[in-house]
Amino acid sequence: MQKLVSDGVLVSTPAGSTAYNLSVHGPILSLDSKKISISPISAFRPRRWAGKVVSDNSKIVITNLNSSKRPVSAVADNVEDRNAKKIIIKIEKKIKFNLLYDKNRSLQKKIKLEQLRKETF
Repeated sequence: MQKLVSDGVLVSTPAGSTAYNLSVHGPILSLDSKKISISPISAFRPRRWAGKVVSDNSKIVITNLNSSKRPVSAVADNVEDRNAKKIIIKIEKKIKFNLLYDKNRSLQKKIKLEQLRKETF
């Protein structure tokens, strides 16, 4: 995309797609999808741009075209960078973590239910 005018953009992994991404009407991704989603926050131009789902091998580059008039902050987990001129986002696949959830409730099943609920609205 050449130019996006919005209040922000949310780049989300599958694990994050059921939280903040859902609140900005972005897609819910399956945990094994190997995708990341890009969702606009209050997009002005292009109007009604719904965002995009891309491969987790993608490199996303965000360039602030007018940093003196419109400062940009980038936040990842609890780390924030203010007044960014250029942001490069890519997935670090070497990081491993344990995902904790109730073993009596299938996480995949909950994600599928949320995906179906979103499609019906």
